[in-house]
Amino acid sequence: MRVGILTGGGDCPGLNAVIRAAVRKGIFHYKDEFVGFLEGWRGVVENQTRPLNAESVSGILHLGGTILRTSRTNPRKMEGGIDKCLASIKANNLDALITIGGDDTQGVANALIEKEVKIVGVPKTIDNDLSGTDACFGFDTAVSIATEAIDRLHSTAEAHNRVIVCEVMGRDAGWIAITSGIAGGADAIGVPEKPMDIDHIAKILKHRHDNGKKFSIVVVAEGAKLPSGEKATQGSKLDAFGHERLSGIGQAVAELIEQKTGFETRSVNLGHTQRGGTPTAYDRMLATRYGTAAIDLVHQSNFGRLVVLRGTEITSIPLKDAIAKTRTISDDLIALADGLQPEV
Repeated sequence: MRVGILTGGGDCPGLNAVIRAAVRKGIFHYKDEFVGFLEGWRGVVENQTRPLNAESVSGILHLGGTILRTSRTNPRKMEGGIDKCLASIKANNLDALITIGGDDTQGVANALIEKEVKIVGVPKTIDNDLSGTDACFGFDTAVSIATEAIDRLHSTAEAHNRVIVCEVMGRDAGWIAITSGIAGGADAIGVPEKPMDIDHIAKILKHRHDNGKKFSIVVVAEGAKLPSGEKATQGSKLDAFGHERLSGIGQAVAELIEQKTGFETRSVNLGHTQRGGTPTAYDRMLATRYGTAAIDLVHQSNFGRLVVLRGTEITSIPLKDAIAKTRTISDDLIALADGLQPEV
């Protein structure tokens, strides 16, 4: 078979491992040929491709980013965009397409599935918020990076008797914040799923101060809401999928904490450092399992599906079900974080 592959949306550690696994199994076991579309859906719209073979995927398992590059291109918002995608798929004589991406990328894939394009999806979102799967590759790496940063912030916060607010990724779900916050021993955690109570956070920090702890760490997801109910944004420009550019919640929370407590407070935004660099062993393994499962589904003619992790097993679900809603953090994790803090 002749199979296309693309990586869409934000980059994350493990993308190259998926590409490598799908290509290697496809070539070695199914005698497939592969075409890589460059820069996500932009490459499909513009028919920009590169060949993928055993040589081109050699040595990429441990690399961050994606050899196919990526973009936040939305053909559904472009005049004739879907038709151009269909033309590129036909021009490359593709029997199937593997789309590696989150809900935005898979939303475009679903639109093409409705046009009878044979697609298998692979879940990719560093926020870990794609419905139907227990884990997305890249999340473990992001949490590891964030937790290490929080560990380092503890020492400098203690040295200066400061409160430090650490902003991490998480537009609509607080998986990175809650996981790294608990693992890093944060004193308060702000997530999109629960309104932030700055007064309560201030009481926790004052309680620590009164009991001899002159420093504190607060972790907030970029999509956490201010007391006014608004999110912190950078400008008013929206991306191709209608998303605001979130940034600045950490600084905003730091200023509010300093106002309410009088404690010297600083903020750190980890930003894209969470996306970059070498994936963890867990993410390499999960990405490899996803890649091989995707090419297996292609040869089973099981299209319109998204490969997912359920417990410890790789299976698949209808792709349209995965993009129907956001996977948010559960109440038990919020309760776990709250239960580690004193009642004030």
